[in-house]
Amino acid sequence: MTYEETVTYLYNCAPPFQQVGGAAYKEGLSTTIALDNHLGNPHRKFRTIHVAGTNGKGSTSHTIAAVLQENGYKVGLYTSPHLIDFRERMRVNGIPAPKEYVTEFVEQHRAFFEPLQPSFFELTTAMAFNYFAQQKVDVAVIEVGLGGRLDCTNIISPDLCIITNISKDHTQFLGNTLEEIAGEKAGIIKRGTHVVIGETTTETKPVFSRTAEQTGAPIVFAEEENELLDASPCGSGFEYSTKEYGMLHGELGGFCQEKNANTILTAIKQLKAMGYSISPESVRKGFTNVTTLTGLMGRWQKIGESPLTVCDAGHNIGGIEYIARQLEAQECNTLRIVFGMVSDKDITAVLAMMPKKAAYYFTQASIQRAMPAAELHRQAGTFGLHGNHYPDVPAALAAAKADSDADDFIFIGGSCFIVADLLASISLNSL
Repeated sequence: MTYEETVTYLYNCAPPFQQVGGAAYKEGLSTTIALDNHLGNPHRKFRTIHVAGTNGKGSTSHTIAAVLQENGYKVGLYTSPHLIDFRERMRVNGIPAPKEYVTEFVEQHRAFFEPLQPSFFELTTAMAFNYFAQQKVDVAVIEVGLGGRLDCTNIISPDLCIITNISKDHTQFLGNTLEEIAGEKAGIIKRGTHVVIGETTTETKPVFSRTAEQTGAPIVFAEEENELLDASPCGSGFEYSTKEYGMLHGELGGFCQEKNANTILTAIKQLKAMGYSISPESVRKGFTNVTTLTGLMGRWQKIGESPLTVCDAGHNIGGIEYIARQLEAQECNTLRIVFGMVSDKDITAVLAMMPKKAAYYFTQASIQRAMPAAELHRQAGTFGLHGNHYPDVPAALAAAKADSDADDFIFIGGSCFIVADLLASISLNSL
């Protein structure tokens, strides 16, 4: 099979959660353990850092990976979902796995895994761990897919666990309260393993404290460490005043990055205490060059000027809360928002937060879970959000650009799959 045929095969034999939603979710670790045993337990052949949380785990994972790379470590990075190419999920020092590796893995192991009927994420996780072992990485930063306790990445025994924050998302699997969701995320905390908690609420902090006590895991709450002293916007990013490193320039520009930065700095302090070699210069370069070093996309990413055009992959209540505040604060003539969501999110809560003083271009992503643009348009109208709807992201963006003056601001988001379609269309148009 060619690479393209292999990816199509993977989608067809084990449809990914991003395409079909809950039908792709497979609870438990038995299949993951079977795959891992078949491959010779590759996850035991490198050190790991495990990152969970409702929001911010992608930015946190990429930035920590960038810092470690700058310090000379060979770093694996496992994240999801991908935006343009499947291989984004597994990188070594920022470079995606080769197409040949994906094809050869499937050809060599399909006779074993087909009878198991693994989920897409189970199969992808096994593929990534095997790749990192083959590449002899020093350490891999592993982002949890969904939840924590029963997520298939949870077979690792990491040096450090990080839980960024908790808000309501995937409630059909993780629970309807913040305490229940925190309990699932806290499932990555291992006996004796250091853990950093980025943000807490009155509902979630006792859950983490109790789990840490039960497992004998040393726990640090980033909010109490205050490694980040101050943050101020600078260009498309932030200038951070820090306790240990003085001034740092953060390349990532979303309002949420201030909280992420404090979590990352606290995690770096813990890694240094356990023997990781991390210089001040590597921290500075990692924060400044994270997208170049790791390939991170879709985090308040500028894709055009005149009018200024930005996309962001935030897609749930916790993520949209930051985006809505940032849009409200944006200085521009007219705010234009290209917007779409998937149907299994809390759409009404998200729409209630979005700016009313904006022109909307409702659309839908090219996945089964996408809410039809016309239906989103109808629901948005009940919240005072007005505009028109369009069949796909390129059409919606073209309409927004056609309506815009140079001093307008265009935002594209609402779902990581809206951003994926946007970036894919830009990539195709640039060929």
